Amino acid sequence: MATEIRVPTLGESVSEATVGTWFKKVGDAIKADEPLCELETDKVTIEVPAPASGVLSEITANAGDTVEPGGLLGQIAEGAAAAAAPAAAEKVEKAAAAAPAAETKPAAGASSMPPAPAAAKLLAENNIAADQVDGSGKRGQVLKGDVIAAVAKGITAPAASAEPVKVAARPASSAADAPREERVKMTRLRQTIAKRLKDAQNTAAMLTTYNEVDMKAVMDLRSRYKDIFEKKHGVKLGFMGFFTKAVTHALKELPAVNAEIDGTDIIYKNYCHVGVAVGTDKGLVVPVVRDADQMSIAEIEKEIGRLGKLARDGALSMADMQGGTFTISNGGVYGSLMSSPILNAPQSGILGMHKIQERPVVVGGQIVIRPMMYLALSYDHRMVDGKEAVTFLVRVKESLEDPERLVLDL
Repeated sequence: MATEIRVPTLGESVSEATVGTWFKKVGDAIKADEPLCELETDKVTIEVPAPASGVLSEITANAGDTVEPGGLLGQIAEGAAAAAAPAAAEKVEKAAAAAPAAETKPAAGASSMPPAPAAAKLLAENNIAADQVDGSGKRGQVLKGDVIAAVAKGITAPAASAEPVKVAARPASSAADAPREERVKMTRLRQTIAKRLKDAQNTAAMLTTYNEVDMKAVMDLRSRYKDIFEKKHGVKLGFMGFFTKAVTHALKELPAVNAEIDGTDIIYKNYCHVGVAVGTDKGLVVPVVRDADQMSIAEIEKEIGRLGKLARDGALSMADMQGGTFTISNGGVYGSLMSSPILNAPQSGILGMHKIQERPVVVGGQIVIRPMMYLALSYDHRMVDGKEAVTFLVRVKESLEDPERLVLDL
């Protein structure tokens, strides 16, 4: 009896995924709950566990294929059926070897298959006809990733009275350079990151305001209590706990920075779900610290540590990524001295932290050396006025330069 390997539920608003790496090949023995393959969605990468023990007898969705929730990925044989696995593996290999000769890529518009639902939605949003996009699905079906790639290339709907627009291809590399280049297909996550960031620039009236903060008080406090803090709470005392707490205090005073625009409505959030941008080897992800305004600094540090580990291990769930109302991005860990962060739509604000650098500053009429950090707040000017944005950043600065405010809730 064979056990089917099916695509699990992918989460809210996720209708398809791309098959990534298979960890097993046909004929391999597997154990129940052992990871079999990766699925890349437009938000996270998830592992598919084995539903039963046995032998992987068939792989029906190969790396690069697009699948939907409930779709068949392969089968696991058990008992006598497992003995047929090597023959099945040989059959699959022969079929794969013959595939290039038997199958040719359809030209744009040649498919009789309608676009996938997610692709059809993107086509409509970008005013692109299906016959302008090369489909990579079965029988040339246009998939969501194909539309994203077409938009990235600059394909637009042709004018009604004009000849169809031909998009210029990438200039060919010289004969000397071509062998030294490597072409790699963008992952679904990277495609989504690119699209969301560009959409944020195109949609929001984005503006950035800057300030600087003297980090001496926070650094002294951290140095004084870091050992006791770690011993009691089991987590290191970093800077993100102070920044997150300072942000939640400022958001309570200036709710517009914590709101979002929905059509002609403004949605004010009476809670603070703070997203913390984390760089991974597969791209930038933003797990969310939920109800950060109700947490202590120790609780925030613990949650950030937990989410950071999940992000680096590629084990974030959809729930970990959704619902953020404001984002903090720390480019300082990579050495950035100054940058202008891009909004994490549909949020109205994002705070950029940067490298702490000793600089001469004037304090009480005297030039002194202090550990200084530049702060950058990018905000949606449709929602947030300049006065509110500047006031928000000043409040964050005041809390960090006098961290007792965070303890006393001032």
